[in-house]
Amino acid sequence: MAKMANHRGAIGILLVALTATSCTYFSPAKPPDNPQPETVTPSLPAAPIVGASGGTKTPTIETFPPPTTVPPGTKVRLYGVNTTSEFNLMIKNSFENQFKGTEVETNISTYDQAILGLIAGNIDIAAVWRPLTTAEKNQGLIAIPVTEDQIALIVGKDNPYRQGLTHAQVLQIFQGEITDWSQLGGETKTIKVINRSSLKNIYDAFRELVLGGGYVPNAPNITDMLGDDDTAMLEALGSDGITYASYSEVANQETVRILAIDGLMPQSVNYHYQRPLYYVYKSPANPAVKNFIGYIKLYQVRRHRW
Repeated sequence: MAKMANHRGAIGILLVALTATSCTYFSPAKPPDNPQPETVTPSLPAAPIVGASGGTKTPTIETFPPPTTVPPGTKVRLYGVNTTSEFNLMIKNSFENQFKGTEVETNISTYDQAILGLIAGNIDIAAVWRPLTTAEKNQGLIAIPVTEDQIALIVGKDNPYRQGLTHAQVLQIFQGEITDWSQLGGETKTIKVINRSSLKNIYDAFRELVLGGGYVPNAPNITDMLGDDDTAMLEALGSDGITYASYSEVANQETVRILAIDGLMPQSVNYHYQRPLYYVYKSPANPAVKNFIGYIKLYQVRRHRW
């Protein structure tokens, strides 16, 4: 698979108290007769967190003061899906450079592997693009937002359409209501809509942030990618296709062009389609996690764009 380009610009870390970006969305698409199933986390143990009194309790929200020193030999095991890898690597390098003798082990995994590994105590932090479910919270997991990424609408570099789109037009394209580029002011040519595989985490993010929970319907001009091969997806765009991708993956990709939505590009502060990245740990946090999360809080900088 083709290697994605590095993210543009210096990556900064968000303040833990991440401010949500407000955006008004249109009505969600109507689910098709045979919608694709959502990717779900495997069933978690049903046992609640039991307190001293024998009843259930909510994990205590812990504080993480920024560390001035971290003991040599400290190791943090940080796992996440592929699209979190570069951010995780940046944190790893910065932490290890600041505190000599420490180690941050980063690895790529699926959502399910990261969450279940965290519950089992096999890793320290899971990097995920979604909030926790109730079942996950009941296992003592706590999610802290640390940064964010955007969902970009992309076309092939040879696509003659050179304009942006409105949110309403995006909905109409992915609901099968706009099917020709001429309806958008472009050339007369059928729009080839490429819907991402449900195996990709971007699939659920697009449904939530763009379609308001709706589904992309079955239609002659809509193709569902069956696998998770990003290279095949990019090649399928050709000169008439459109799809969506993580901005962090396509920001410097030379084979595609990113379309403005309502006049805004993904790096804009007010861009509509944004999703936070969460670092998830199991309460109570071990000393390594306390130092690592506390270190992130040192960087209280302006919101950045990947």
